Amino acid sequence: MATEPAPISFARGAPSLDIIDVEGLRAAADRAFTNDPAGSFSYGTSVGYKPLRAWIAERHGVSEDQVLVTNGSMQADAFLFDTLVGDGDAVAVERPSYDRTLKSLGGRHADLHAIELSEDGVNVDELEALLEAGTTIKLAHLIPNFQNPAGYTLSAAKRERLVALARKHGFVIFEDDPYVELRFSGERLPTMLSLSTQGEVVYASSFSKTVCPGIRVGYLVGPADVIAKIAALATGTYISPNMVAQSIVNEFVRGGSFDSSIATVKRALQERSTLLAQSLRTHLPDAQFSQPGGGYFMWVTFPEGVDGDALFEAAAERGVKIVKGSDFLIDDAKNAIRLAYSGVTPDEIDEGVQRLAQAYASL
Repeated sequence: MATEPAPISFARGAPSLDIIDVEGLRAAADRAFTNDPAGSFSYGTSVGYKPLRAWIAERHGVSEDQVLVTNGSMQADAFLFDTLVGDGDAVAVERPSYDRTLKSLGGRHADLHAIELSEDGVNVDELEALLEAGTTIKLAHLIPNFQNPAGYTLSAAKRERLVALARKHGFVIFEDDPYVELRFSGERLPTMLSLSTQGEVVYASSFSKTVCPGIRVGYLVGPADVIAKIAALATGTYISPNMVAQSIVNEFVRGGSFDSSIATVKRALQERSTLLAQSLRTHLPDAQFSQPGGGYFMWVTFPEGVDGDALFEAAAERGVKIVKGSDFLIDDAKNAIRLAYSGVTPDEIDEGVQRLAQAYASL
């Protein structure tokens, strides 16, 4: 009886255990529990663990009342959407965009406008034309660095234009930036938050992508009045977020482990991204992609008429997990898939792509 091939997953956007700084986290937890047991083990307030809030505020050059620390960035997203987006409000999203964001906004009955994404970010001309034609947008959700699912990065010039557009037309940019620290090539670009002068931007990021996925610590930075409204909503939701996790993150980022951990993760991601690109060129010449300069993801498109949903099924039959490109779109296009290279080891990548090529050939 033939044995099933070992499963290989390009599905999860999370680092594999071998590149997580387990010892650094253990030491940070020990310091947190020794140095501040009262702060770690007690109920806090909805703004989060105050020493970590202060570290985030200093890192972004803002006052502490502009920061709220949450249980992961998806909780931050939900609070922001509940505060700013009402039934029927127009929201601009990228095409493609993060599937859970699309579901979250859809569940709030937002009127979604998908703006085409290029390798240098969202098509600002298309967004401007939508605004000039009379659509009143409440929010624009943008993932500026190593976008999920595409892996693309918003250019500096487009960041400036978008902030100016938000100022002119009175909408909020939600700068959703969990991958910002994971750049392994090219120069770091300024955040739209740093370009904002009149509260046009609310910024979110996460330690789940840099420290470890299970830590579930994210945060929001924005105008103090918006953060105060969200803090009141958070109080009614859970009184306080996870203070144990946040106190551990605080010691981790202040104790020197953060930078060394990020360096380890970036080296691994760069190696895996390069191997994936090489393997796709060898085994799947029909695949079109852009090798990202950071992050976890590669967006792979096939010729028109190729059914990525069917490819998902054929790959699963061969023990390979991918994510359907159609999950990230609000139209009916299907000829794309998302591959995450963060959770696969280097020796799994070529085998996984070979199986994916066999699945593609079977179509």
